[in-house]
Amino acid sequence: MEYSSFPSAFSTLFGELPKETWCCSDLYNWEGFWYASSHLPAAMAARLNFQANDSDVFLTSSMKTGTTWLKAIIPTIMNPIGCMNDDNNDPLLKRHPNELMPSLEDTFVSLWHFLNSLVTTHGNDPWPMNEAFDSFCRGVHAFGPFHDHVLSYWKESIKRPEKILFLRYEDMKKDPKAELRRLAVDKVLWRCSLERLNNLEVNKHGADPWLGFEYKFYFRRGSVGDWKNNMSNEMKEKLDHITAMKFEGPGLGFGN
Repeated sequence: MEYSSFPSAFSTLFGELPKETWCCSDLYNWEGFWYASSHLPAAMAARLNFQANDSDVFLTSSMKTGTTWLKAIIPTIMNPIGCMNDDNNDPLLKRHPNELMPSLEDTFVSLWHFLNSLVTTHGNDPWPMNEAFDSFCRGVHAFGPFHDHVLSYWKESIKRPEKILFLRYEDMKKDPKAELRRLAVDKVLWRCSLERLNNLEVNKHGADPWLGFEYKFYFRRGSVGDWKNNMSNEMKEKLDHITAMKFEGPGLGFGN
């Protein structure tokens, strides 16, 4: 199916795909993952038409797992420091897949705060945490299930470590110098610190041209363990149980 034929085929396609309500929108399950109707055409078109080059890099972290931070790190490594600008025109070069993963609890809490910033900006009520938590545990969220996404890249990074670099958010925060040496050089430390990125003018006052969503909402605390200020122990225990069942065999462990 060519991309140009997608509009005429979507009314039938959406009726056939599994559908769930997530926050204030509907998600459709295609090939095991959940997409909003606005994202699904692009995902299908990419599957059909995209041809990768050997020199390409893909940042494949899930939502709210430190993606914005790693987006700053990658071009800083790949370009001379003096050639980069702190504005909307900075190039984002991505060469070889990089997967960044924080703890499950911090991921969920960060995603929940991000979604509520988005929905309240558009005049909707905040999404209750218990509903968001249940949806996350079932794997029903944009581009989820989270566990399946992470596990697929973890397994592939073991098979092809020369092609896939698997990073943990906690390790980046605890010892960024050691982790960045795996990527490139020490000079990126200052340029890509969360504090500096948070204070850039474009991030303090800019907005997404499509959504009208302010960039400042992409940055919250960025601290490891912030889930403790939002989640109950019962929620953590449930998420830990799901994670243990999903990740037990491949040897992918999480810290607290």
